Amino acid sequence: MAQQLILDLLPAPPPSLDNFVVGRNAAALDALRHCEGGRAIYLWGPQGVGRSHLLHGACQLMDGHYHDAPAPATELHDLATADTLAVRLVAVDDVQALDAHGQAALFALYNRWRESASTRHAFALVIAGDRAPMAMEVREDLRTRLGWDLVFRLEQLSDDERAQALHSRAAQRGLELSPEVISWLLTHHERDMSRLTSLVDALDRYSLARHRAITLPLLKDLLASHQP
Repeated sequence: MAQQLILDLLPAPPPSLDNFVVGRNAAALDALRHCEGGRAIYLWGPQGVGRSHLLHGACQLMDGHYHDAPAPATELHDLATADTLAVRLVAVDDVQALDAHGQAALFALYNRWRESASTRHAFALVIAGDRAPMAMEVREDLRTRLGWDLVFRLEQLSDDERAQALHSRAAQRGLELSPEVISWLLTHHERDMSRLTSLVDALDRYSLARHRAITLPLLKDLLASHQP
């Protein structure tokens, strides 16, 4: 029973704007919280910086549609050409991975966004890629559109910021994580903060189930128990 409980808790919680660890990205987060129809936001930065988390969070906030680059381009094309757009926000992730059909569909979607921006049919666009708009290796007419409105570079969290986030998560659960545990997590575990905070939650439940204090050996036991 305890083993199943751990397995249930280890998956990351659904990404939202509320559980995004801000770090030096407060301006981007604020823009997404106040995003409205007619606004376009482009987010860029390296893998692991939180681009997908923010896009999913924006979709959750505004009941939007999330499109990842590997998905069929017909999905974007249908959004761009539909008689009525049934969502308030469209999020497109990993623009750098769009094929020629996907780029053409996103170009058409940008044109629809611009034409409807001042009407009651206005919708928001939130786009993400791994580099700045003008450095993006996509068709030229789409490249210029990526920078039409707001553009934010997302910054990686520093180790101090990640440690503070883990301390805060633990404090919310009435826990105190030792410097040894925090240091091990930051050195040996993945950098994805949603996974790290989920692991803190699982560690709390595992500690209660085993009637043991939270120590580095307990953390290693938890991770070993989760191996396939």
